Order: sequence, then structure tokens, then C-alpha cells
Amino acid sequence: MARRRNPVYARAGNRRVRRLIGYLVVALVAAGCRGATAESAPHAGEPLRIRESPSPFTVVTAGDVRALIPDAWRPRLAGGASGPERGFIASPDLGDWARSRGPVEGMAAVWIDGTRVGVPSDYYYLAATGPAFDLLVHSPECRATRSRVFADHRPSFASGLAGSPGDYVAVGEGRCTVHHTPTRWAYFVAAPGYGPVRRVGIPGSGLYVVVAVLRDSPRAPALLDKLLLRTRFGGASVSELIRAASV
Repeated sequence: MARRRNPVYARAGNRRVRRLIGYLVVALVAAGCRGATAESAPHAGEPLRIRESPSPFTVVTAGDVRALIPDAWRPRLAGGASGPERGFIASPDLGDWARSRGPVEGMAAVWIDGTRVGVPSDYYYLAATGPAFDLLVHSPECRATRSRVFADHRPSFASGLAGSPGDYVAVGEGRCTVHHTPTRWAYFVAAPGYGPVRRVGIPGSGLYVVVAVLRDSPRAPALLDKLLLRTRFGGASVSELIRAASV
């Protein structure tokens, strides 16, 4: 991946940035956005491992992604066998994805293999800050209640400072009404660019996304934090990715 916008990649980048934003929408399915679907097929050499524990949670490992999900949820690999997206989606009813309906409860933990996409790192910044999350926070069924940005360095080609690392790291929370059921959601998104997040996690990742949604309850906020912050990409948890961006 090139640090600056390279004319050799410019046309390909313009076409592919829409695809990158589309991968974000795949993750947003877990938060109940209408019209988004996710197909799933086995990734070559990337099995889905499920390990039960004495706690009410199951440990799911999909390649370089590891996370906790409630015991009642069922996971499956996210994306297609030939695509650059890696990770998993989980829900009590995975058929909601096939029926193009947002689930009342669910989770997606996805990263984009930048070595397979082949666009400059700057475009991942555009995907992380683009319109995909607007579907979540500005849709009639959903509203944001809190957000926090830990790193936001606009790339130089997009009116940022010369030599900008082009990184973005943020979390957000909110509420939705899905199928007349009140829910709470939370997300984490990171475009490492050439910032400090590049030094942890998965070396070839251009984008990280975690989204989880639960039925609204007094326990939902704490459980959402647990699902998000304990998700691991490579050797780093989301908490560690946030800590790296905050330094």
C-alpha cells in the first residue's frame, strides 16, 4: 500500500473505494440497517473455530479474529472466499442475513486485507469516515447517543497536512428500533493508515470494523463494551488498538 495517492492507483482507487464502504455496510447488518446483506463462504485456510467456556460466552476464532459471543448466538464467516474481507458475523438467527432483514441481536467483526485490495492507504480513511455509518446514526430507526474519536488525521490528498498518517480510530453507541424491538448498538472502526495503530494488530489490515447490537436492557451497555473491547485482531484487542491510537 502506498502512503500517498499514487497516479498509478488513482483510477482503481476511485472504483474500489465504493467496495470498501460496502464492506462497512456488511458489518452494519449486525446493527439492523435495512437493505444490507452479507453472503458467507469458507475462506481457504481460514476455519471457524468455536470454543465453549464455563461463562455464558463462546469464544469464536476466524483466522486472525477472535471474539466473545453469547452462548445462544451462532457464528459464520463473513464475506466470500475470494474477497478481501475477513472475520465473522454472529446472531441468534443467521437467517436474518439471507432474508435481508436486520437482526434484533447480532455482531460482526471484520477486517480488510489491504494486500488483496491494492489501493493506497488513504482510501481506507475515506471508507472509515464515509457514508456507511451515516446509515446507522441518521436512519429513521436509529440514533447515536455517544461517539468518541481517538485519531483523525485527514490524508494530504484530501486537504490534510503534508505527510499526514491518514489514520482514523473511533467508537460510537446508539439505539435503534428493529422489528418494533428497542435495541442498543455500539461500533468500533479503525483505518490504521501510517499511524501508531499500524504497529499493532494485523500488519496487512487496511480497515477494522466491529459492530454489535443487543435488545435494550439495563445490562446491554456493559455487555456491548465487553463484546467490542475484547475482540482481538491478530495480537491486539480493540482496547489495545484504541490505546495505541491515543498515545
